Amino acid sequence: MSDHATNAATETFLAYRNLLFTVAYEMLGSAADAEDVLQETWLRWVKVDADQVRDQRAYLVRITTRQALNRLRTMKRRKEAYVGPWLPEPLLTAPDVAEDVELAESVSMALMIVLERLSPTERAVFVLREAFDVGYDEIAAALGKSPAAVRQIAHRARRHVDASRPREVVSPGEARTVLESCRRALETRDLQGLLEVLAPDVVYVADGGGVKQAALRPVVGAEKVVRMIFGAVGKYPGVVTVGPAVVNGSPALVVRLDGEIDGVLAIRVEDARISGLYYVRNPEKLTRVESETPLTLR
Repeated sequence: MSDHATNAATETFLAYRNLLFTVAYEMLGSAADAEDVLQETWLRWVKVDADQVRDQRAYLVRITTRQALNRLRTMKRRKEAYVGPWLPEPLLTAPDVAEDVELAESVSMALMIVLERLSPTERAVFVLREAFDVGYDEIAAALGKSPAAVRQIAHRARRHVDASRPREVVSPGEARTVLESCRRALETRDLQGLLEVLAPDVVYVADGGGVKQAALRPVVGAEKVVRMIFGAVGKYPGVVTVGPAVVNGSPALVVRLDGEIDGVLAIRVEDARISGLYYVRNPEKLTRVESETPLTLR
């Protein structure tokens, strides 16, 4: 390939890079794996005669989808051997992502967890159709299936997701208000204050990856969750600070122990209370948060 063709391919790839990263991340739940998929996509893209490609965006999405599907199937084996619950890798996102309700919801921790329950093909179809409004014909071409089959898969995936996703979409302002109450309660070690902001049937899920201590099973119920959280905080003799951040398009908290990041706490809000707490402690999943460079998705 000539230098001119390579430069043109590079410009095209960079123009769609955020989109391709978001597609890969929503399919995989791992920024590190999404970056690997983008590298594989690039290596294939530079070998393509771009003049023969009618829709470069669609072609790049097709390559990315196929590479992400391949990686998703291999990740399944890794997750089967994972210690404790597996949560998606949290991403610091630019504040304006939170204002895009559809995009913020599509990368939210709560939805990403729901997507884990889908088969690889169902997840690919759901992400492409629901998050990016890709046409059935285009998805069919990416997956090597008929449009009719893709429509059936999309319907099945949507039914599974709708059965588990939050009942209402909460505005960033509402989520920030609830989160601020949670932050104050944690920093001041106000047990009653935390109880008041949690839904009675709140679910707490922690991901330590076998590296950091974390509950090996979800904890259900406000009183149990509060006892567990303050039991852990009470054992730490140092300074605990809790700062706000925008993670996966939604308000979240970054917890630090003596200034060192301990984890990221994402929340799910329903009826003005926290119905889900997702705490990522696995150090391998916190490298992007530590770099403190918010992503602009799509």
